Amino acid sequence: MQSEKTTAAYVDSLRPAGSKRSSKRDRIVDVFLRQQGHLTADDLVDLIRKEDQRISRATVYRTLAWMEAAGIARKVDFGEGRFRFEHSYRHPRHFHLICKGCNQSMEFLSSDIEQMIEEVAEARKFTVTQAVVQLYGTCEACTTGRPATTRLASTESLFARDALRIAIATERSGREFYTRAAAMTRDARARSVFERLSTAEDDHLERLEARYKQLLAEEPDLESQPQFLFFRGAANGLFSAGVDALRNVTGDKDALMIGIRCERGSHRFFKRYGEKFEDSEGKRVFLEFADEERDHLELLIREYRILTRKDQGKGKAGA
Repeated sequence: MQSEKTTAAYVDSLRPAGSKRSSKRDRIVDVFLRQQGHLTADDLVDLIRKEDQRISRATVYRTLAWMEAAGIARKVDFGEGRFRFEHSYRHPRHFHLICKGCNQSMEFLSSDIEQMIEEVAEARKFTVTQAVVQLYGTCEACTTGRPATTRLASTESLFARDALRIAIATERSGREFYTRAAAMTRDARARSVFERLSTAEDDHLERLEARYKQLLAEEPDLESQPQFLFFRGAANGLFSAGVDALRNVTGDKDALMIGIRCERGSHRFFKRYGEKFEDSEGKRVFLEFADEERDHLELLIREYRILTRKDQGKGKAGA
């Protein structure tokens, strides 16, 4: 969870110009952001009164409304006849699985669902301001009668873990692609570029794996937690299709073009989803990776143009 100093600075940035700082509101916001899961207004009242009996129920209700308007809290409806609130600050947008047996909610994010929503909205010329997907059913614990063995980690931790997993899978597939491309390339300059990129993927992979190990060291049970990000196209690495395509390539320019397509797709993927999320470790992983893929893309485009000019020069010389 973010530090109290960071939280206070964020709350200050949302306060209307000229308005006075409210210690009660700051206390309520701080208590809310220290909780996990989904709280009702009454849950938050009970938590506040454990820390400060002077804060009234009405003040808590007003502050919840303010937090929702300010983007600190998000209101959700699980069909219980009352609203619950979850973090919006530093908390990625997501969907919910809701157990009708125990009322437990579990969070996930799917690029396929998001893409479908965007396609439907575009086809109907509809501007989406909020998307809510909630799946109702029975959780594993209620189905089997066995209680869950581990506590559920925060969404921020799950997002960071899955973002790193996707980045690592992409680096591994990228390293394989560039290693194979270098081995089959005849042009010395193009081969050197592929070798350089293979080395770069190897170095970045090492850093990402170290980052992943550090995350697990901080939260040892995170590895066994349920998946949060469902990005089918990225599960095996965004270069896996490029590796397969190399088998049918005979020319150096074709290999460079496949690399360009892979890097362009990877850059767009990580930038697009990184920009969708609120500030978090997972967002930083995605945007850092997008920047690296952009640099690789620009390098490949330059080399493709150089090789094209070289081929054109040979053609003129032989004419």
